[in-house]
Amino acid sequence: MPSDFEAKPFVKWVGGKRQLLPSIAEIVTPRLKPGATYHEPFIGGGAVFFRLQPKRAVLTDSNERLIRTYRGIKKDVDGVIRRLRSYPHDKDFYLKTRARDIDGADDVEIAAWFIYLNRTGYNGLYRVNSKNGFNVPFGDYKNPTICDADNLRACSRALKGGRITIQKRDFEGVLSRAVRGDFVYFDPPYIPLTATSRFTDYTSEGFSDAEQVRLRDVALELKKRGVSVLLSNSSAPRVYDLYGDHFQIQEALARRSVNCNPNGRGRIPELLIY
Repeated sequence: MPSDFEAKPFVKWVGGKRQLLPSIAEIVTPRLKPGATYHEPFIGGGAVFFRLQPKRAVLTDSNERLIRTYRGIKKDVDGVIRRLRSYPHDKDFYLKTRARDIDGADDVEIAAWFIYLNRTGYNGLYRVNSKNGFNVPFGDYKNPTICDADNLRACSRALKGGRITIQKRDFEGVLSRAVRGDFVYFDPPYIPLTATSRFTDYTSEGFSDAEQVRLRDVALELKKRGVSVLLSNSSAPRVYDLYGDHFQIQEALARRSVNCNPNGRGRIPELLIY
């Protein structure tokens, strides 16, 4: 596969941004100046990073296993590929893999574990309980793509393609490193549209309304410092309450196929806040 093969997210991720990439790129591209650093404190599936491929970036998330997966792909993508190619699409193997005490393994092993469960678990969800135990059931797939070697190598090249830092950090940590002229893109767990649509268990701590308020305050502080900011969130009234007085808000439509509630799939409005 040629070295210019386009990288795309290597995991399915609730709220992934692939369909909103043209709208996001229109906002980011003129504001991300040469020499500036791109920061993404909720890296998730990384669709925006892989589309833009900035030469200077700091990618962070509070999900340590996800961050270690990125590191494993950056450090030894062939090792990840070898492991994934040896993993069968089998329910018993899935359940044994899910039950592993994986956190003591190296980054390459965690990357293979993470991608395998993501690709073969129910609906591509990443969900943990209060003890940080992955608890998604086996998915009903006939022939899932467990190992997309070409894309994994393209992702590894993108992560090696400049000064790319990958860290486990709370989103507020961006205040200690972003400077005037930088660009920050926040893609947090969304504010639920309804009481029954809540899905924030990417980590055992969840993401509450108080965290949404803290995020808004971080975005305001960055704006005051001359840092360009873009956020995405749902079209819930609460989002307008938080951001309507301080930022421009643009509506965009996205189809959601990774959702724990089938009624939450289909084309729905989301908000880009900048």
